[in-house]
Amino acid sequence: MASVDEFARQQAILLEIDSSGSVTVKDLSGRFSVSTVTIRKDLESLERRSMLRRVRGGAVAAGTADEGAFEMRIRYSREAKEAIARQAEPLVRSGDVIALDASTTCFYLAQELLDLRNLVVITNGMRTATLFMEQSNAMVLMPGGVLRRSAGSMVGPIGDVLAGRGRIDRGFFGVKGISVDHGMMENSIEEADAKRYLATACDEIYGLFDSSKVGRFGLHSFAPTEKITGMFTDEGIGPDVVSEWALAGVPIHTVDVSTAPGSAR
Repeated sequence: MASVDEFARQQAILLEIDSSGSVTVKDLSGRFSVSTVTIRKDLESLERRSMLRRVRGGAVAAGTADEGAFEMRIRYSREAKEAIARQAEPLVRSGDVIALDASTTCFYLAQELLDLRNLVVITNGMRTATLFMEQSNAMVLMPGGVLRRSAGSMVGPIGDVLAGRGRIDRGFFGVKGISVDHGMMENSIEEADAKRYLATACDEIYGLFDSSKVGRFGLHSFAPTEKITGMFTDEGIGPDVVSEWALAGVPIHTVDVSTAPGSAR
């Protein structure tokens, strides 16, 4: 593999740990065509941010680590996430009541909705709430809870603040993984609980994610298959996966990132 920049290398290391649980300095050095000294510096940097735990010869997942700092995740698969957000944007109209989770793909969707009038936005995402506050006239509701710093989300026991306030028209959610058996999933139980709380109040539920999430492991379901209205992803998803979900009654809408409006040519 050709040498890549520091950010791309560290993001790939986190994704590898996320999928396999561990990495070795030797394997990473060969994979990225860099020295073992460079890899060790990468691991030291990530460990300082509590995103992994170093062990002899490599690193493993840190028990206290989140999926990765928002600032890193927002840059990963950016073109795909932006294209997915643009494809989902027509579902939202001025005056709607919508839910957006704290995922980076939903943050890109939020950017597409800023010009709509009189939106009511319910979100557990700190950055999404701030974006609407600063750049739109939307009414923003944030359920309470505990701030999960790296994800920029409010999670945990958040109370029943939506009870008696009516239904949410549409909810949009990122995922850690998807499964026809278990629906849309997260690895963090706190994040799954927060998403489930929002999803339960939604008339329509949509998943927004880049195709790298397909086939990844997920622990906690927050939206069962029978409650999902549809999902949006990029063309990297396999046709067999699309067919499997179609048989389960959930359409998957795909976008060709290379030809999507606004994509780099």
